[in-house]
Amino acid sequence: MDWLQRMNRAIDYIEDNLENKIEYEQIARIALCSVYQFQRMFSFVLGIPLSEYIRRRRLTLAAFDLKNRDNKVIDIALKYGYETPESFSRAFQNLHGLTPTSARNVGSQLKAYPRISFQIILKGVVEMDYRIEKRDAFQVFGLEDIYNYENIANQQGVSIPEFWQNIGKNGEFNKLEQSVIGDWRREGEFSNELGAVFAYDSYKFTSNTTFPYLIGCYRSKDSKINGYRVVDVPASTWAIFST
Repeated sequence: MDWLQRMNRAIDYIEDNLENKIEYEQIARIALCSVYQFQRMFSFVLGIPLSEYIRRRRLTLAAFDLKNRDNKVIDIALKYGYETPESFSRAFQNLHGLTPTSARNVGSQLKAYPRISFQIILKGVVEMDYRIEKRDAFQVFGLEDIYNYENIANQQGVSIPEFWQNIGKNGEFNKLEQSVIGDWRREGEFSNELGAVFAYDSYKFTSNTTFPYLIGCYRSKDSKINGYRVVDVPASTWAIFST
């Protein structure tokens, strides 16, 4: 329940500052986590990036303000953080499908995005098998790229699913599989549940808006690692779920 309270307090801060500059660091402090972790949790739970939620909420309130004809468009634009009426108009039209001026007309159809709140709703019990294991440090190697939280894509606009599809088509997936030499599962004490090629992400800090993602393999003593990124996995206690 503490987690819910912290998340809802973070949303309170956002809602209280939609007309001001919203500091992501302050959101993270309220939620007792890093900016990186909060953005990731938010995107996972809501299905949209934090910045998109803020944008939608501001443009929802802007639409309400436009109904009052005494409010000038430029004043509304500045109120919600847009530097020019043109940038505000583009953003407004992208969301609502019409210009701010047209939104003043009686009967105009606008979109409203209400504020969110976090709750727990229990709907029965779903059994999940898992086990806890302590594991010494080891290494993985493979193909690494940096992805943006906004669109879950790299600088070239390639998404993570597309990344997997591409290495399947260009032969890199098979090359990775063949780079693991010997009985790597026994050497690393892994069960058959883990495939030879797997994903490992968020193992280092890159920025508040990005995260690292690696498609790779366990590094055995005979692995062929030339040309691949090698990443250290520290000794940890793991919760292992079968999916």
